[in-house]
Amino acid sequence: MKLGRLIMVEATFLGGSIMLRKFIIAMPIAVLAIGGSTACATKKFVRTSTGAINDKIDSLGRSVEQTQERVRQNEGRISEVDQKAQAASQSAQQANSAAAQAANAANAAGSKADALDRASKRLVYEVVLSEDQSNFKFGQTTLPDEAKKKLDEVVTQLKADPKGAFFEIEGHTDNVGPKTVNDKLGMERAEAVKRYLYEQHQIPLHKMNVISYGEEKPIEANETREGRARNRRVVIKVLA
Repeated sequence: MKLGRLIMVEATFLGGSIMLRKFIIAMPIAVLAIGGSTACATKKFVRTSTGAINDKIDSLGRSVEQTQERVRQNEGRISEVDQKAQAASQSAQQANSAAAQAANAANAAGSKADALDRASKRLVYEVVLSEDQSNFKFGQTTLPDEAKKKLDEVVTQLKADPKGAFFEIEGHTDNVGPKTVNDKLGMERAEAVKRYLYEQHQIPLHKMNVISYGEEKPIEANETREGRARNRRVVIKVLA
C-alpha cells in the first residue's frame, strides 16, 4: 500500500512539473505575441500621425508662400504709390516755382510802372510834420492830432482836384542814439503816416511809398535843442 501511494505522489509531482514547464515556456510566446501586436499598432499610429503632421506642414508652407506673395504685391503697390506721390510733389514744386516767378515778374513790372508813373509826375504839395510844430515827440512814433489835421487838409485838397496823386513819405531823425535805431525810428514814423492815410482816407497802398533817411538828411544843426527838434520829422511829398 505504501509503495503504491508513493508511486502516485511522484506521478502527480512529475505531472505538475511538466505542466509548469509548459506554462513557463508558453508565457514568453504569449508576451511576444502581445508585444508584436502592440508594436504593429504603434508603427501604424506613428505613420498616421506623421502623415497628418506633414499635411499640416505643407498647408502652413502654402499659407506662408501665399502671405509672402501678397506682401510682395503690396510692396509693389506701395512703391508705385510712392512714385506717384513723389511725381505729384515735384509737379507741385514746379508749379509753385512758376507761380513765384510769375508773381516776382508781376511785382517787378508793377514797381517799374510805378517808378515810371512817379517820374512823370511833379511835386504839387509838400507837408512837413516835425516836433517843433507840435508833431512827433522825441523817441515817439505815435501820430499826434496836429499831424492828423495837416494830413486831413492835404487829402481834402486832393479830393477837390483829383489828379491821381502819389505820396512819397520820408522819415527823418536827429543824430542822438545809434544809427540803426534812428533808421528804424524814421521808418516807423513814415509807416504811421502811411497807415493813417490808408485807414482814414482809403489812399491805395500802391500809391504810397515810405523810406527812412534816419539822421542822414538834417535840415538844422544837431548841436541845439531846437535844431534837433526840427530834424525829427516826416516829410510827405504829393506828386501829381
